[in-house]
Amino acid sequence: MTADLTGKTVMITGASRGIGAAAAREFAALGAHVALLARSQEAIADLQCEIGDNAIAIPCNVARYGEISAAVETTVQAFGGLDVLINNAGVVEPIGRIEDMDPDGWGQVIDINLKGVFNGIHAALPALRARGGGSVLTISSGAAHNAIEGWSHYCASKAAVNMLNRSLHKEEGGNGIRAIGLSPGTVATQMQREIKASGINPVSQLDWEDHIPPEWPAKCLAWMCSTDADRYCGEEISLRDDAIRSAVGLT
Repeated sequence: MTADLTGKTVMITGASRGIGAAAAREFAALGAHVALLARSQEAIADLQCEIGDNAIAIPCNVARYGEISAAVETTVQAFGGLDVLINNAGVVEPIGRIEDMDPDGWGQVIDINLKGVFNGIHAALPALRARGGGSVLTISSGAAHNAIEGWSHYCASKAAVNMLNRSLHKEEGGNGIRAIGLSPGTVATQMQREIKASGINPVSQLDWEDHIPPEWPAKCLAWMCSTDADRYCGEEISLRDDAIRSAVGLT
């Protein structure tokens, strides 16, 4: 069962491509208003034109709190409120062993993948509370639970985001805020092309056909807004789980 999203407002970070763009199309097709956030102004402008009046494009670097706070304000002004935040923005480059890593490059991944998620949650909470509650859906990863060579920043940030999601549930579940993480598995996106080019770890050796299409996690995110997913609040679900795939209709 998918939630009734007609007239709901969904803000998606990292909406310029991959899972974010697929989620924007999925939620818009289900009748939601979508706010498209990304650093790539041209890409989200093109996606906004494709979706039409139910979408707005907001250039935004989630690592900068002022930008995402302004994006929330713009979204509320445009559509009258906010019902769902999808924390999708994330990067894995530069890929490299700890001893070879540039500290600034390592820190930038933390800024986007961890601080960016916190920034989005912090900025969105007042608007979600004003609606009487809402959903905060965050893209996690198997890397949150298993160390992968060359991905120390990515693994650390995703592990931290998993605990941030659980903390949000502890603090805001009573206010109607539904916090759920999604570990999609490996997805056929530009990030996987970057991983492939690195050649550092077993993930880089996977064939393109091994990855699921971004439309699958997009459909799962829509399902996560339904009451069927309430039992997973404060937790993380995985699209590798056959039971989840079946619930979403991806058998």
